[in-house]
Amino acid sequence: MANLKLYDPFEFSDEMGRLFWGLKRHKNDQESRVSFVPSIDVAESPETLSISVELPGMKKDDVKITVREGILTISGEKKFKEEEKKENYYRIERSYGSFVRSFNLPNTVDSEAIRAQFENGVLELAIPKKPEAKERTIDVEVK
Repeated sequence: MANLKLYDPFEFSDEMGRLFWGLKRHKNDQESRVSFVPSIDVAESPETLSISVELPGMKKDDVKITVREGILTISGEKKFKEEEKKENYYRIERSYGSFVRSFNLPNTVDSEAIRAQFENGVLELAIPKKPEAKERTIDVEVK
């Protein structure tokens, strides 16, 4: 495996915050607007690393992808539709707000050739591996 790591020095505290946030957010649903953290899946094949990001209700213009010094960053904002003020909400459980997810890219990938596709609220990134990084089998001669 290529060791793609989430770049988050506060990972443990973030997970604990999410645990307690889930209990607290029912107290004041207004606060839940700022807690949007998209779910991400990472997979690896011999040719590529793949990242899938769930971004329900968002458009491609709401998302920004950057690569700098070996760090891939996906950021954006899921906006609350303020024009719906005339509705009488009793509860809002969907999350809204800005998010940033960053990953350290391994040296084995070609960050110049990343492809991104956005369809049905899912962002798909394909990060190809460098040719020299792909696994190959070497035959051993027996004499």
